Amino acid sequence: MTQQQPAAAPGQHMTAEIAEQPEVFAALLARRPEIAAVAERVTARRPRFALLAARGSSDHAALYAKYLIEVLLELPAGLVSPSTTTLYGAEPDLTDVLLVSVSQSGGSPDLLEVTESARRRGALTVAVTNTPGSPLERAAELSIDIGAGREQAVAATKTYSASLLALYLLIDAIHGGSGARAASLPELARSTLDSSVDAVEEAVQRYRFVSRMVTTGRGYSSATAAEAALKLAETSYLSARAYSGADLLHGPVAAVDEQTGVLAVCSEGRGGAALREVLDVVHERGADICAVGSAAGKVSAAQRIDLPACAEEVAPVLEILPVQRLSLGLALARGGDPDHPRGLNKITRTR
Repeated sequence: MTQQQPAAAPGQHMTAEIAEQPEVFAALLARRPEIAAVAERVTARRPRFALLAARGSSDHAALYAKYLIEVLLELPAGLVSPSTTTLYGAEPDLTDVLLVSVSQSGGSPDLLEVTESARRRGALTVAVTNTPGSPLERAAELSIDIGAGREQAVAATKTYSASLLALYLLIDAIHGGSGARAASLPELARSTLDSSVDAVEEAVQRYRFVSRMVTTGRGYSSATAAEAALKLAETSYLSARAYSGADLLHGPVAAVDEQTGVLAVCSEGRGGAALREVLDVVHERGADICAVGSAAGKVSAAQRIDLPACAEEVAPVLEILPVQRLSLGLALARGGDPDHPRGLNKITRTR
């Protein structure tokens, strides 16, 4: 008689996968020469601008890459709307364009179609995925395996942060960098996960009954704010909306009051500095602000999750770690299972 295996505890997989991230970062950094080889081929083609194609969490990684490309490479960059290809059949001339497609599974039909179409129209295509041999990897001219290993929880954690780091290493190498600013990330990630436990738990207790949240950041941290809103919505079923700090005062602040939780991502650097004035206004409106980042102590906030300082352009790799833990904790406190959010699958197939 076959003995039945005990059911996995709620959040078991997400908990384990969050904890794996320092090792994932170390393994990815060890493979930097492979990424640098892809960067050499991109540099040789001298792209005139870049496009990024992605969905879901990968779309937020693409937003991060957009900032990197525009700031470090000083190239114009844009996020692709896949439906212009898949639904409307648009075929612009993409000669000398770099198209980077980011997909953890490498199996999204719309991203596959966009990549195939772009390659036919002259683009240099690069797939960034966690699935070697995936259809997307085969469709692209070049590819990068983020190497995060199998992810069992529906909510992306290690695959998201590994995508950020892989994109940074690629763009930094195109820029002529050595990856030095990312070298300490495994150690800093361990420190972040260890040192933020108590502050995250305090935040869980503070926000477990909140019904809506706003997340915000500036610059590179805009991607973290966007991913934070998605994590809170998909794991805790919160009504969560992300805004750039630059946009928050242009109307959305009218909906912020004493019943609103605000998750503000603010690390040392120009983005964090630009967010301070915005948070002063939000604080005056009575919103309950939780600040996350290496500059959390410098902004108006009721709750702070301080992180170790690092170069601003790699801060999103660390910022997302306590946010993932917060999403996990809130989901469990509210009686959910973040490994299996209702109505969601690991791979979403859209066209």
